[in-house]
Amino acid sequence: MGKRIGKYTVTFDGSVLVRGRGTAVGQEESKGPLGGYFDVVAQDAMWGQKSFELAEKKLFMEAAKKAVESAGLGLKEIQYLLGGDLLNQIISAGYSARDLDIPFLGLYGACSSMAESLCIGSMLIDGGFAENVLCATSSHFATAERQFRYPLELGTPKPPTGQDTVTGAGATVLSSVQGDLEIKSVTVGRVVDFGIKDANNMGAAMAPAAVQTILSHLEDMGVEADYYDAIITGDLGIFGSDILVDLAARNQVDLSTVHKDCGKMIFEGMDKNCGASGCGCGASVLNGYFFQKMLEREIGRILFVATGALHSPTSTQQGESIPGIAHAVQIERRGS
Repeated sequence: MGKRIGKYTVTFDGSVLVRGRGTAVGQEESKGPLGGYFDVVAQDAMWGQKSFELAEKKLFMEAAKKAVESAGLGLKEIQYLLGGDLLNQIISAGYSARDLDIPFLGLYGACSSMAESLCIGSMLIDGGFAENVLCATSSHFATAERQFRYPLELGTPKPPTGQDTVTGAGATVLSSVQGDLEIKSVTVGRVVDFGIKDANNMGAAMAPAAVQTILSHLEDMGVEADYYDAIITGDLGIFGSDILVDLAARNQVDLSTVHKDCGKMIFEGMDKNCGASGCGCGASVLNGYFFQKMLEREIGRILFVATGALHSPTSTQQGESIPGIAHAVQIERRGS
């Protein structure tokens, strides 16, 4: 059984394993440096659907099915689906759950939702409440842009701090039965608000929460940052990553050599301003690139810290600030 360590961390003693994984991404993501690590690539932004929202649902479904297939399971062998997305009432996850016909716990942590689902899924497995749990999140550039910023038809240019929402989805099957990778611990984050109000500066809004969660995890576990081969944030992008490293240094923690950001990596070398964000960003890069590198024995230990901005179109229009949240998941290759 798991146990609580320090103030914010829960550890698991070999009970939570990564059994399957799946990814589905858009055309732009497939053209980036990580393109070869994704399972399914959409034909275009609509992917044969009547709306961008339905295209996002298809991404969610494809990643989920791929994860269950790679786990060697059928859908009826999954006890719970834990999922979320960026859309109002998490419709991509909800409608996917309807079609997958799996008991569903819908989650909203904005772009931190992949880590949130892994945290809760690990607790369900460790507590003996499930044998196999499917964790999945998705996002789509077109759906997020018109909900949170501007309709694409306006052609509104992004400022230098802007990030492109990833068109993609990632899914993980957690199991108590088998898997080469192990969830060792999870650290649930607290909401942090530095007063950022610019919806085109998500990195600055989320970085303080990421720092707090990482520092809390390291303190609770009694380890230094270099214990990990990589400490991976989900969505900070270029500017947010710089803020993260700077804030950590002010707290006498050097992240400069171990920090990786999925939002920087997925569009690296492409003309995307500050990089990427979105529920599908960290989810696709974790389940695609990082899990593959761990299985190939190039990486042994990672700390996955997905970050989310807890705002809405309404709160932004009313002049509210943008609170941030981050959750950390410690994943290790068994025997490393």
